[in-house]
Amino acid sequence: MIKKIIEQRSCVGCRAVRNKSELIRCVKTPSGEVTVDRNGKAQGRGAYLCRNAECLAKARKKKLFNRAFRTTVDDAVYDELEKMIAP
Repeated sequence: MIKKIIEQRSCVGCRAVRNKSELIRCVKTPSGEVTVDRNGKAQGRGAYLCRNAECLAKARKKKLFNRAFRTTVDDAVYDELEKMIAP
């Protein structure tokens, strides 16, 4: 019997561990650009966020993506995340 491994990651906002498929991935590409990775396959360092407005607000206020990527993240990334989370 083959067991399927379910990959888990933690949210930068609430630090809760969830299945990778439940989270939104942002990526810092090798060129240093930070973008939202809609497919979850882009090359580079990834950081994950819950599909929750409170987690996004906390990440934006405390600049948690800046810390995760060790660079300044543009407000356009947060705006794109907000559009993805909004109902």
